[in-house]
Amino acid sequence: MSGHSKWATTKRQKAVVDAKRGALFTKIGNQIAIAARGGTDPDTNASLAMMLEKARLANMPKANIERAIARVADKSSATLIEETYEAYGPGGVGIIIEVATDNKNRTMPEVRHTLDKNGGRMADPGSVMFQFERKGVIVISEKGEEALMAALEAGAEDAEEQEDGIEIYTPASDLAKVREALIANGMTVSSAELQYVANNSVPVEPENAEKLEKLLDAVDDLDDVVAVHTNAE
Repeated sequence: MSGHSKWATTKRQKAVVDAKRGALFTKIGNQIAIAARGGTDPDTNASLAMMLEKARLANMPKANIERAIARVADKSSATLIEETYEAYGPGGVGIIIEVATDNKNRTMPEVRHTLDKNGGRMADPGSVMFQFERKGVIVISEKGEEALMAALEAGAEDAEEQEDGIEIYTPASDLAKVREALIANGMTVSSAELQYVANNSVPVEPENAEKLEKLLDAVDDLDDVVAVHTNAE
């Protein structure tokens, strides 16, 4: 699928061995807190179940997970706001930035400053988003023809082999259903989440590749940013 990018794969691999555990746990904790608004029981809340699995894979302490879920009932806890920003990077590539923040008056200037400092710029709402589609993205550890067939039989729209396994695309509404079908079929799901997937990839010139990676990493490292998506090839 055109939406795949080398940076997305690198980011997944980096998350597993990320030395900045505190920052990583903060991001996952925010995602858990947001998912828990739909119910604190992972057996009946598929979004929460997927975030808890993400926390487990990152070796997030149980106490951190429990605190994140407890934020739903804690009236004194600051309310998290979900925001999505659009931006352009070096070479005109499109970037979608998802944040979870308790103070958007702090977060937006931080994102804008980071973009400006690293060769990017904020874009007008809608000017980048139309190039993306919201989809479920699942990664399984297995490889090979048999695993690809299992993905398609589970309801995947598309699937392709990558360095870290097979990347599977689903309609946004089918993410939980396909994930459960894969697990039932014996597949090892290493990640499953909603992402903004590019309709078409934009080639990155060699002179812009390093600048773009530096920009994406800088934005992704911000505490309030929970996900970064790009149409860079």
